[in-house]
Amino acid sequence: MRIIKQLFDFYLNSSIHVALAVCALSCITLFEFNIIYDETIIYFNFFATITGYNFVKYFGIAKFHHRSLTNALKVIQVFSFLCFVLLCFYATKLPLKTLFYILIFGVITFLYAIPFIPKNLYIDSQQNLRDISGVKVYIIAMVWVGVTVFIPLLNNAVSLTADVYIVAIQRFLFVVVLMLPFEIRDLKFDSLKLATIPQKIGVRRTKLLGLVLLVLFFFLNYFKDFISVKSIVTYAFVTLITLLFLTLSHKKRSYYFSSFWVESIPILWLLIILFC
Repeated sequence: MRIIKQLFDFYLNSSIHVALAVCALSCITLFEFNIIYDETIIYFNFFATITGYNFVKYFGIAKFHHRSLTNALKVIQVFSFLCFVLLCFYATKLPLKTLFYILIFGVITFLYAIPFIPKNLYIDSQQNLRDISGVKVYIIAMVWVGVTVFIPLLNNAVSLTADVYIVAIQRFLFVVVLMLPFEIRDLKFDSLKLATIPQKIGVRRTKLLGLVLLVLFFFLNYFKDFISVKSIVTYAFVTLITLLFLTLSHKKRSYYFSSFWVESIPILWLLIILFC
């Protein structure tokens, strides 16, 4: 059992699970616009997510505590480097236009972890985008929209129609709500200067906000040029399951509740599309 737990923790801590969630949302976008599959962009997004997330999560630890890193973190470092190599391999298969758009979101991810902000804007001893008061969740949502909506479509030469922008808004709302259980869980750890949504309006109002955003997420479907009954039912299920997890969120929830179960919702969404 100990070995199984260690493997499962590695699966979560090395960002494999969140990378699968990103790939799931990328596939969902492709299906919504009748593109069967794009192997290159899916694999690129998978390895890019692992590389980017691990860079953001472990940059500070690796920089200041390199010699005292635990064996688990050293393994994650090596794993992340291998993913970076594979990221570069799949990048060579992408057209320059797609790489240009990827570069934009790559820079945002880089600045999310690297200190660069003027001292009058940053909090505590940090100087990166992550620590600007009140913007963390929106930066993450914006990057997820770019990676899972615009990049897959642009790589397949899909015109940016009104439907694309509606899907982008839906994805932004969905990711923001998906982040709320994490922000509620981290209330006891986050600095008050971060001004996260639960810190500013409280847990109860955060859940009400999530409800409103999910209602918008669902009803935006009716503004699309074409929407099938199956799609409406799928969106309804995803809305309800996301609302359920948000409702069940509280400060004492375990690490696995949000890091595994909440982040599994995009994967479940894709499975519904594939098998129902």
